[in-house]
Amino acid sequence: KEALDPLPQVSSQGQPPSLGLLEGDSSLDKCKDEGRQNPFNPSPRWWAHSKSFLPFVQGPAQEALQSLSRRLRVQEEEMELVKAALAEALRLLRLQAPPPSLQGTGNGTSPRDRGIRSSNCLFSSLAVPPGLPPTCSPSLMSRGTQTEIEMEMEPSSGPPGLSNGPPAPQGGSEEHSGAQSEGGGSSSSGTGSPGPPGVLRLGQPPQRADGPWRSSSSSTPSERPRQKLSRKAASSANLLLRSGSTESRGGKDPLSSPGGPGSRRSNYNLGMYREVWKNLDDEVRGISVKMFLRGRPITMYIPSGIRSLEELPSGPPPETLSLDWVYGYRGRDSRSNLFVLRSGEVVYFIACVVVLYRPGGGPGGPGGGGQRHYRGHTDCVRCLAVHPDGVRVASGQTAGVDKDGKPLQPVVHVWDSETLLKLQEIGLGAFERGVGALAFSIADQGAFLCVVDDSSEHMLSVWDCGRGTKLAEIKSTNDSVLAVGFNPRDSSCIVTSGKSHVHFWNWTGGTGVPGNGTLTRKQGVFGKYKKPKFIPCFVFLPDGDILTGDSEGNILTWGRSPSDSRTPGRGGAKETYAIVAQAHAHEGSIFALCLRRDGTVLSGGGRDRRLVQWGPSQQAPGLVALQEAEIPDHFGAVRAIAEGLGSELLVGTTKNALLRGDLAQGFSPVIQGHTDELWGLCTHPFRNCFLTCGHDRQLCLWDGEGHALAWSIDLKETGLCADFHPSGAVVAVGLNTGRWLVLDTETREIVSDTTDGNEQLSVVRYSPDGLYLAIGSHDNMIYIYSVSSDGAKSSRFGRCVGHSSFITHLDWSKDGNFIMSNSGDYEILYWDVTGGCKLLRNRYDSRDREWATYTCVLGFHVYGVWPDGSDGTDINSLCRSHNERVVAVADDFCKVHLFQYPCARAKAPSLVYGGHGSHVTSVRFTHDDSHLISLGGKDASIFQWRVLSAGGAGPVPTTPSRTPSLSPASSLDV
Repeated sequence: KEALDPLPQVSSQGQPPSLGLLEGDSSLDKCKDEGRQNPFNPSPRWWAHSKSFLPFVQGPAQEALQSLSRRLRVQEEEMELVKAALAEALRLLRLQAPPPSLQGTGNGTSPRDRGIRSSNCLFSSLAVPPGLPPTCSPSLMSRGTQTEIEMEMEPSSGPPGLSNGPPAPQGGSEEHSGAQSEGGGSSSSGTGSPGPPGVLRLGQPPQRADGPWRSSSSSTPSERPRQKLSRKAASSANLLLRSGSTESRGGKDPLSSPGGPGSRRSNYNLGMYREVWKNLDDEVRGISVKMFLRGRPITMYIPSGIRSLEELPSGPPPETLSLDWVYGYRGRDSRSNLFVLRSGEVVYFIACVVVLYRPGGGPGGPGGGGQRHYRGHTDCVRCLAVHPDGVRVASGQTAGVDKDGKPLQPVVHVWDSETLLKLQEIGLGAFERGVGALAFSIADQGAFLCVVDDSSEHMLSVWDCGRGTKLAEIKSTNDSVLAVGFNPRDSSCIVTSGKSHVHFWNWTGGTGVPGNGTLTRKQGVFGKYKKPKFIPCFVFLPDGDILTGDSEGNILTWGRSPSDSRTPGRGGAKETYAIVAQAHAHEGSIFALCLRRDGTVLSGGGRDRRLVQWGPSQQAPGLVALQEAEIPDHFGAVRAIAEGLGSELLVGTTKNALLRGDLAQGFSPVIQGHTDELWGLCTHPFRNCFLTCGHDRQLCLWDGEGHALAWSIDLKETGLCADFHPSGAVVAVGLNTGRWLVLDTETREIVSDTTDGNEQLSVVRYSPDGLYLAIGSHDNMIYIYSVSSDGAKSSRFGRCVGHSSFITHLDWSKDGNFIMSNSGDYEILYWDVTGGCKLLRNRYDSRDREWATYTCVLGFHVYGVWPDGSDGTDINSLCRSHNERVVAVADDFCKVHLFQYPCARAKAPSLVYGGHGSHVTSVRFTHDDSHLISLGGKDASIFQWRVLSAGGAGPVPTTPSRTPSLSPASSLDV
């Protein structure tokens, strides 16, 4: 600090003459020449020639200044290398410039002439040596995730030299590692984002030095700006002030790390500039393309068979998808989710789809069985209500967000179950968070609809179904509301129940007049009976009484007082209900009550999983048990009950299963599903079946033809990935603890149990010949195992080490010798497995290699699937069809995309299919490409799509429109 303070006043004989160095006199050149002649001189160049000044700077400050001088000298040498690399790149650009006759036009030029991919904004942040001829000016244009260089023929104005225009902000920097990947290098390096567009005007080429990577300026030292050294000295002083003393840091010099010409740092910088020059050279020659994800450059080499990107397919694929079957049922966390229509179809929901299922299976519509689907909702469906005519259905959805984070408003759809056409949209913008419960009126043929939303006040509103207008609204309660219903004999009486309450509402006035009706509440009094914590369900009896099921396992009978019973009808006195009887029905909560056509009542228990039929007691008011059945434990507790045709009953369970049967014969599953987030998916190599696993720890094999669960086992741990052996005899499953299992698909026995590391496994993949098994882990390694012919035995063959982040996807080549892999930091690496699991450093040699499967989300053949502005996590899964015609993509916005293959053009159009209510985690084609399987994440749904050819029958979109949620990807919404 003392050395940087103003110098003390001394006599003219003792005053150091070096103070004039900062004024720009001729001694500057002398200092620079001295430093160049003796590069290992420890004294700073602008300080060394004046020995009389050294007595004022001694000790730690002098050492820091010496270290700073060495640092500045190395930086100057690095800049010389950058200038040399840039000059060579600009020379190649000049060779590729279009002829003068094409100046100012964009027609008749090849893609190489019109523009080439570039590194991130290297040209906008580095200086170009003066003297290059004004042939052209490359203009960097950053478009979302991709950056291009377009040649602009522009004459130079003014003297020869470089003019960058106004200063631009700094762009991102290239990342490098010892083994370079197509993704740009190691994730440990810093990343940046491409800078803004800029135009460089070029001057005369510089003179080359002896070495290919060194160049020196042709100007003499006296011609250089004197302000440059002044600024460097000032910034050096600021750096010294910020660094502090070396003594306070244990004597370690924080600035003495540049090293000499042969040090590790010098070699690293030299390799960096060589890589920059190589990438620029490849792009100038048109053999690679580059895209950016979160500012990170990803280089991909163009196969030799592709002469121009323009010859690749550019439109959406001719194939389309039609939703064939939905596996699963949302019984885990929802109510009012199971009804039977007049046609005999069972209506329920999962994700954003309302399913109409006819028991018995088989293809066709309402008369032939199978499934039909209402897909008008944009977010998850939460509740259902069936109109008294048994045809119209009301379904309410929750609030959500679109791709851009904008909120999607909850709404109620009223639609026709025969035509699947939407008849009315009710409450758009009137509800908050979601629609929690709804019910049609019965006494007046379903003219009104009552809705309770999920806001903190749980707003209760009454709507005119025909006009879609709101007739009355009131704040219900701050506690949860779980059920709502109209009195079947009097539409002016509405009942709600939920957490610690039963409310009886009287609706008066406002019939047909929007907003003029009023709702008044009377709270149910429990009196001498214990007040339960929750009342999840209730049902109206034919005589007007109400039965409620509560969390204590009791069924309470609520009867009207005599005074209120003498004044029935709309507009009369408010009815008062009181408890007249209690029956202990179940151990634990009662989740469902159902009134049967014969007047008896069914109750479904939670903890005891019992289904009990109740009839009226003859001796006293109350209920008596008539018959009961117990649901098997692996199906879960009873969530909902519906009466089918004849004596048939439909039961929904909390483990997302739909059962069919009766109390005498028992129940069997007709619909089953997972209960938690799904990630693992693989299809059988020669049968129409597939396997799934997820966070519910269940491994399930599904029959794609019979639309049923073939078998399931408990993994005891979370399953994240799976793959069939080519023989189909065994399947490998990766778990979240680093364990992976091999199971026999026929006996379901575990034939192998191995652990690699202690982090989760993200991908397992057998080679096409079945001789190897590759396992990608979150410990950044790919483990390779030799496998026996039947797949039952395996032994460690080697490890692929080189990724700088966790493995996300991998694929085998068709000959079974090589692997292509992606990682969490967007690397693309290639491995020679049979050659000893070696990393192929020359990525250019892998550009023509054929891959048995294509599930890597990064690569030349699929880079067009990425939308503009993607952050690198928008695409979760990708799969190429076996006939190599289309590629399916699962994204983070609940959509499934279908692209043409190869998809190697930016902003490629696609067909987009909705239905999932959460991020789509995986997609796979079946062995014959007849179907596509997609997995929902949090919604735990499995969709089976039928792939239709260009001339095939099915819901082919005739007038596709842009999807609002994925408009940057130029996709078509189906």
